[in-house]
This record gives sequence, C-alpha cells and structure tokens, in this order.
Amino acid sequence: MGNEVEWRIKAGDGSSEILVPERFGIGRIRHWIVRLGLKLLIFPKKAWELGVNDPRKFIHAIKVAIALTLVSLFYYVKPLYDGVGGNAMWAVMTVVVVFQYTAGDTISKTINRICATSIAGFLAIGVHWVANRAGDHVEPIIEGVSLFLLASAATFSRFIPTIKARFDYGAVIFILTYSLVSISGYRVDELWDMAMQRIFTIIIGTSFCIITSITVCPIWAGQELHVSITSNMDKLANSLDGLVAQYFIDQTSSVIDHESDKTLLGYKCVLSSKAAEDSMANAARWEPAHGRFRFRHPWKQYLKVGASMRSCASCLDALVGCVNLESKDNSDMKEQISGVCLRMSSNCASVIRELAKMSQNMTKSLSVDILVGKMNNTAQELQEVLKSNPINNNNDANPTKAQSSPQLVLMETFQLLTLASLLLEIAARVEDIAKDVQQLADLAHFLPEISVKALKQEKDLEGPCSQN
Repeated sequence: MGNEVEWRIKAGDGSSEILVPERFGIGRIRHWIVRLGLKLLIFPKKAWELGVNDPRKFIHAIKVAIALTLVSLFYYVKPLYDGVGGNAMWAVMTVVVVFQYTAGDTISKTINRICATSIAGFLAIGVHWVANRAGDHVEPIIEGVSLFLLASAATFSRFIPTIKARFDYGAVIFILTYSLVSISGYRVDELWDMAMQRIFTIIIGTSFCIITSITVCPIWAGQELHVSITSNMDKLANSLDGLVAQYFIDQTSSVIDHESDKTLLGYKCVLSSKAAEDSMANAARWEPAHGRFRFRHPWKQYLKVGASMRSCASCLDALVGCVNLESKDNSDMKEQISGVCLRMSSNCASVIRELAKMSQNMTKSLSVDILVGKMNNTAQELQEVLKSNPINNNNDANPTKAQSSPQLVLMETFQLLTLASLLLEIAARVEDIAKDVQQLADLAHFLPEISVKALKQEKDLEGPCSQN
C-alpha cells in the first residue's frame, strides 16, 4: 500500500467499508457525451426563442453581416484592393469593433475611432518628424518620452466623468494608435503613407457601419430610452396600487400567483434602471433627428425623470417591508385610515399613469394638474387623520385589547403610522416626477392635447372625403 490513505465509512449496522475512489472509465465519458449532445440539441431552440421574442436581434445580426460583406469587397475586388492594399484588414476590424446594437452607440464609437485615430496619427507623425531631425542618438529618447507622457495623460483622462461617459473608447483608440504609429515609425521609412492608408481604411469601415445602422431597420437609442421611461412609470404605478391594496384588502389571502407577484415587484426594475438609462442617453446624444425626436432633443431631462422615479421607487421598497410585517389582526385604527390610504395610493398611481400616457404620446396633458391637486387634497386629509391622536382613539375603542396586549397595539400602530408616512412621502416624490415630466414637455415642445385631438379629427374627416 505504501503511503496511500484508506478512507472508511461506517454503515448503520456498525460495520465499515473502504471508500474506493471512482475510476475514470468509459461509462463516465459516455455520460458526458450524452449531456453535451442534449445541450447542443437544446441550444438552437433557445436561440430561436430569443430571436422570436425580440426580432431586432436577428435584424442586428443581419446588419453586421451586410457591413462586413461590403467591406470585404475591398479584398475580393482587385481594383479596390489595389487602392488600399493590405490595410483593407483595418476596415474589417473596424466594422467588427465599432458596429453596435443601437445607431447611437454605433455613431458614438465611429466618431470616437475616426477622431482618435486621426489625432493620434498626425501627432505621432509630428513627434517622429521632430525626433528624426534631432539625430539618431536623441530620436529614441524623444519617441519614448512622448509615448510615456501621452499614454499616461490619455489613460488618466478616462477617469474624468465627462470623458469616460462619451469619449472613453476614443481615449483607448488614441493610446493604441499613437503607440502603433510611434513604434512603427522608428523602423518604417514611409510612415506618412502607412498612416494615411490606415486612416482611410478606418473611414471606409466606419462609413459602412453608419450607413448600414441608419438605413437598414435602425434601432434608435433615443427611442429605447423613451419607451423604457414610459414602461417604468406604468410599473411604478402598478406596484404602488398593488402593495397598498394587498396591505388593506388582500391581507387574508395567503396565495399570490406569479403574475401578481411580478406586478407588485415591478418597481425593482425602476431601481435598477440607472446604468441602462445613462448608457442610452449617452448614445442618443449622437443620433440625428428621427421620428418625433428632433435635433438636440433634451435627453438629459429623461435622466432627471428617471432619477425622480428611482427616488419614488425607494419609498416603495420601504413600503414592502410594512406589507410583509403586517399583522393578521385587524385593528380599529387600520379600518379608520384604510379608506384614505387606498384613495391616496390610487390618486398617486393615477398621476403616474397620466404622466406615462403624456410621455408616450408626447402631448401636454390637461388633467395632470387636476390629478396632482386631487392627490395633494388626499394627502392633506391623511395628515389630518394622523393628527387626530389615533393611538388614544385605538386604545379607547379597545380597552380590553389594549390591556391584554399593549405591545401588539403599539406594534400595529407603529406599522400603520409608518405606512401612512411613506404614502405622504410617495405623494411628494410623485409631484417631483410630475414637475420633471412637465419640464420635459416644455423642452421637447410637446403638442397640446387639444391640438392632437383636432389633428386626429381632421384626418378622420378627410379620410371619407378623399375616398369619395
């Protein structure tokens, strides 16, 4: 046996057995092959379902293939190849790296790559010219020092928030291009021709990316941001209505189906939306005017609306704690404030839904101010109910319960006061959302609701006349 260690296990009857390690045999290999085959069979089905759920993913794949095919013609067609030479590979690499899902991201990376490549290329040629005139002994020192300074400065610039948000990719390409041109220039005589050919091929690749992204079923980042904000408003309203109703009405129901639970927790999508909204807003700033979105559309205002929504959603997150800690015993105080609290949540949800409708249709709503005023009146009514000393009233109405379980009464009262306070805070934050959306309507020049209705009526009247 030598130095081998035996492992024994004890059975239930007191006997022991030697634990023999499992050998690597044909059975295990066969098992792995079967599992791999099953995964390979399931993969096409999952890929097909992914594309069916969002056909734009199929379209994006086709668009990338179109751009690559067009760029590859500079290799396949001899006259085009003679014009750019072996540097045509840079155009292919540019399409692979630059082409993104949305048009805004594609344009952003395209402009970043062209500008960074041009600036770095010309700067490297200028430094090489100066270093070449300084002599053979000083030339590598000048080249090395310039590379050190510019690379460190460009890398540090990526920590600046403004540059990181919009020009981070450009800073990376600047470092890469300057390093390649600077190092190559020390051994290559025709540096100018090499740099010009590479810049020219990169321009070719980026041009195909922009043209394909904009003309073939474009996916606009601005439209994605607009739809995301509107959808999150509806989720926020549904969660607010559902949570308060569950606390006061559905407390006896212990079974909540998957769809109801998904609706109640929809606010979590709002809480986790910041990164996606920032990315879409940065991409949307690069896009040209399209559809209802004019040039210089106020994309920053969408971020303010999103921030206000997340502030409101954080209160809903605290409200979930009250709902989960709710006692099964119904107190008189709960019956007293249930009506006003339900009206409060309903009015807040109505305001959010009207704002969502206003944003979706890009029209100025005539009923937002009325709904906000109604919400504020309900908030004032709730404050008056809370000021009427509900703790004493609750104890007076139930002296036996107060004497037998004062801790239970205090806990229930504290929970109700917390929920009511959260509703008042939610109302204040819903009003902030309304202000931000109305400011968006002013900056984006939303049409008045009356004008939109008049235009629709005109089209309805012109339709039958034109047919006659």
